[in-house]
Amino acid sequence: MDRNDYRKLVDTFFKWDQESIVTILEELLSAAATEHALNPAHAMSQNYETAKANPEIHMLPGNLKDARDAVFPYFWGTDSFNSPLHLENVRGPANNASLIGAFACLLKNPNLCTDRYSQRSNELEVKSVTALANLIFYHTDDPWGVFTIGGTISNLYGAKIGIERVVPGAMQNGIGGQRVVGFCSEASHYSNRTVAGWLGIGVNNLIAIPTDANLSIRVDLLEQQLDECYQNGTKVAYVVASFGTTDGFGIDDLAAIRTLLDAKSTEYQQPTPQLHVDAAVGWALSFLADYDLGRNTLGFSDSLLSIVKRVQEACKGLRVVDSATIDFHKLGRGHYPSSAFLVNHRRDLKYLAREVTDTPYFSEAQASRDPALITLECSRPALGPYIVMASLNGIGLTGWQMLTARSLELAERLKQGLETLPYCKVLNRETIGVSVDWWVLPKGRDAERIYRQLVEGTLPDAEREQYFAEVARTQRKREKMMDPKVDARLGFTTNFGFKPFGIEIPAWKAVFMNPATDEEMVDRILWSVEESA
Repeated sequence: MDRNDYRKLVDTFFKWDQESIVTILEELLSAAATEHALNPAHAMSQNYETAKANPEIHMLPGNLKDARDAVFPYFWGTDSFNSPLHLENVRGPANNASLIGAFACLLKNPNLCTDRYSQRSNELEVKSVTALANLIFYHTDDPWGVFTIGGTISNLYGAKIGIERVVPGAMQNGIGGQRVVGFCSEASHYSNRTVAGWLGIGVNNLIAIPTDANLSIRVDLLEQQLDECYQNGTKVAYVVASFGTTDGFGIDDLAAIRTLLDAKSTEYQQPTPQLHVDAAVGWALSFLADYDLGRNTLGFSDSLLSIVKRVQEACKGLRVVDSATIDFHKLGRGHYPSSAFLVNHRRDLKYLAREVTDTPYFSEAQASRDPALITLECSRPALGPYIVMASLNGIGLTGWQMLTARSLELAERLKQGLETLPYCKVLNRETIGVSVDWWVLPKGRDAERIYRQLVEGTLPDAEREQYFAEVARTQRKREKMMDPKVDARLGFTTNFGFKPFGIEIPAWKAVFMNPATDEEMVDRILWSVEESA
């Protein structure tokens, strides 16, 4: 090996070259700024076959510009979702404080497995999860948690604790052929099915309970299923409640579920199931939990104050759950990945613990502080803590209250506007959140009457299919006629969550995630709805 060539290679890619790195970052920032100045475009064409056929790797060492050129076409072809016209799903722009946090993390590249590999970044994780836990659980005594690669993994942690509660030693011995079940609602995220399958209890042992029209789990039906399971000797490991379903922002009655689980476990002398809440979307409502409605220092309108009051009532339910999933990359407007699994009481982490002897090359690990002894992952990035703490403290509580309230305000404006159109039906009118689900039928249809017949079970099947096809057709019509300069990109779902008689209901969807979206854009949506009907 030529030592000079080797030294050049090391100097290029491992020696600190601030000037070159800053130059390339400035080029990428300029490209992003150019993109932001353009109108939002539909996705560029993608050719996976070409990508597969050309997985080139340069033969000779190059330089940092070669690295830039290798990724730039894909960087340019990826939407940053910074346009205020992006309303189609729970995906918004990442805030600039988050960018600073992420960049700081990447410069050091810590691994959050143990103190040795993360040093003070491990301390930052403790600080971050405690801040988030105190926010949603409301100043809990001894919270804990870890950042994960996504909400699905966070839900998995909650379910796993539940399995260990009811089948002690399952981590080592498995569930031994016993029937173990979990519960969720029919409106809950599909990740719950993934979790049930991957944890080995089986997708068919995840029992989905119907919701009411407001996407809240039917507690009476949950009670019936609990009785049936306990009477049959089935182990009930966990209930995954929802605090903001993905499409319609449904919120379960957490306090009622807590009371029910405690009562039934006592009645049947069984371990209490884990009450885990999937608050991946809705957690940010907690920013408003302490807002003084009387003083109203931010000058919220009366209608917005009434919504905030309902938010505060809903947030009280978070105080009684055992664990929670939050995605800061949703309403926290942070970068991916910034999901966290939080426990209300640190003692519950014992259900996930392993011995130091199980991690021989982490022989210095201490259960009191080293996440490697409780986490599914070993290599775990520190992006979450850096993103969260930079964002929370850069924007501040008042700033987060403003952002959250503004999203609620715009969602309410759209709901009110749609209600004036007889051929439209807002499907999640009474949910409190940033999402709006609705029908657009052809003009002349009585959407309210049709929906009522559907819910009552008096709508003939043929008519139902016709109306559902019309809802999809009007959405496609708008897609074809929309002007990307002024028309928001909306979403569409084939099942917004409420399923009367097992019927999945399609809906148009708008999710107010972008802080730059304004009233004019909402009014333009209403105009385009009228043009599409």
